[in-house]
Amino acid sequence: MHEIEPYYNWRHDYISSEDERSPFYGTVHNEFEYDKQIYNFLLHPQWDHFGSQTLYLKVLYVDYDRRYTVIEFMGEWNDTIYNDIMTLKREVIDLMIGEGITKFILIGENVLNFHASDDSYYEEWFQDIEDGWIAALNFRAHVIEEFKTHNIDYFINFGGVFDQMPWRTLKPKQLYHHVNEQLSKRLGT
Repeated sequence: MHEIEPYYNWRHDYISSEDERSPFYGTVHNEFEYDKQIYNFLLHPQWDHFGSQTLYLKVLYVDYDRRYTVIEFMGEWNDTIYNDIMTLKREVIDLMIGEGITKFILIGENVLNFHASDDSYYEEWFQDIEDGWIAALNFRAHVIEEFKTHNIDYFINFGGVFDQMPWRTLKPKQLYHHVNEQLSKRLGT
């Protein structure tokens, strides 16, 4: 796990630690030693800690004019024990919504497991972005099934082209265009 880095090819377009409006503004990453871990597994130092013991993230891109963000996740999403969704909502999402972000693209190929609790924070997030959406790309099949089993797919868009979207081959604006186009078709807008 220590070799899995957050996606870095968009760094010339956006760096969250240099964005004054970002929850991670001013974050300094240790470049010489591994200072983060999930259970007994070390993580690459570029992942950002937001308060969860088992889930890390990286804000890869934000466009304040178009009101969207792309966030990559790493680890185990555990709402049962650690209430990761509450921590994510309060420490990251609420701050981004406060800056006008209403469209969230979540990259989940490195989310290894999901353990559900209730859906109240997902519902709150969904209600807070009434003119926006939440799209989940490339989450693993067993993770998506767990989200669906607990009806979280009511609030977050999974499935179809989102399950195998080649997002790394796109620029951030192209990715947003593709996701927005797919959601417009789904939602009939």
